[in-house]
Amino acid sequence: MSLVEDRALLTAMRGGRFVVLAAAVVFAALAIGGALPLAYAFGGFAIVAAAAVLAVIAVRAAKEEDRLAQPVAISERGDGFLRAVVAGLPDPVVALDRDGRVLALNERARALAPALRQGEPLAFALRMPELIEAISRAANQGEEQRVVYSERVPLDRWFETIVMPVKREPTAAKPDFVLMTFHDLTPLRRVEEMRADFVANASHELRTPLAALLGFIETLQGSARDDAKARQRFLAIMQEQGRRMARLIDDLLSLSRIELNAHRRPDTPVDLVPIIRQVVDGLETLARDRGVTVNIDGANALSVLGDHDELVRIFENLIENALKYGAAGRRVDIKIGSGASADGVPEAQVSVRDYGPGIAPEHLPRLTERFYRVDVTESRTQGGTGLGLALVKHILNRHRGRLTIDSAPGAGATFTVHLPTVATAQLR
Repeated sequence: MSLVEDRALLTAMRGGRFVVLAAAVVFAALAIGGALPLAYAFGGFAIVAAAAVLAVIAVRAAKEEDRLAQPVAISERGDGFLRAVVAGLPDPVVALDRDGRVLALNERARALAPALRQGEPLAFALRMPELIEAISRAANQGEEQRVVYSERVPLDRWFETIVMPVKREPTAAKPDFVLMTFHDLTPLRRVEEMRADFVANASHELRTPLAALLGFIETLQGSARDDAKARQRFLAIMQEQGRRMARLIDDLLSLSRIELNAHRRPDTPVDLVPIIRQVVDGLETLARDRGVTVNIDGANALSVLGDHDELVRIFENLIENALKYGAAGRRVDIKIGSGASADGVPEAQVSVRDYGPGIAPEHLPRLTERFYRVDVTESRTQGGTGLGLALVKHILNRHRGRLTIDSAPGAGATFTVHLPTVATAQLR
């Protein structure tokens, strides 16, 4: 009971005692003066005393009934119900009191912000000034707030947060608690970026082969219309330019799909050894045409959590590049093994080394940029699109892996893939 209720009950009890005392004095005086027989005086006193006690009991019961009828604080009676409701919601949801402390959260919210703790201020886990301000406005003004914010670490992600004040009584001046719901806008943002990047890159890279095709078509329609030898030569060039455009579009679409799913980490155990052997077997014809021997050395099995097709794409790009650009060395060595990162975390390591001309140091930091080429002419001659290593980088980012490159002019190049092993990946 509140302090006011306690005082009211105390006043009622004191009043009851005064009535009983007054009745005792009156009935005693009547009995002594002979105005009322002793038995009647005693009976009358008993009736008055009983009535006073019943009155106090009635007051106390009424106060208790009023107390039970009042809505109690969430932390006292509704905590379990609130947690159950929040746990069943499909989006990440956090319930906060008016001071910004966490009352309840579901597992999706815990996955979004692992630092969230029940009973602690939200600001300890989500250091977003715009979010804290929205919570304060919702708690003080009682109005719904919407906030869009982004995270840059470990990946770029965007969220819309709806902050909804909740009142038990519609006429209450301030809400009793605040519900925060998070909507992941990352797929929508990535689709927008994918569309913009595709248009920009396609318009730039497709311009050259398209111009070549149009030029040859005009020539065949004009001066070379009846020249069989020129027609055969031009058609062969047009076919190669068409294939180049097809490869470029395929790589652009693959890159866009990988970026769209960058925040979704693969969770299927995959053995790298059969994948690498499959890729080497598929490139056997290219190796034979270039006169290059491919050697595989290392473990019999090496498991990581990954997407099988994307891992195939990684090693296809790396081994095919080694066969094309390092053919002068006549040998490509592939080493498969286990190691540890700079932090001592166990990881799978697969290195692809060629013995070709090597790469100058100034080019190494930019090799994984889109459309970056050390030698543009050589790259196009080899059928490259300038997207192969960019694909490798983005696939490894999705798998929480990394690529290291070691090369020097005249000493060949070594590209090493680092991926968390199954046991390590499951702990992260």
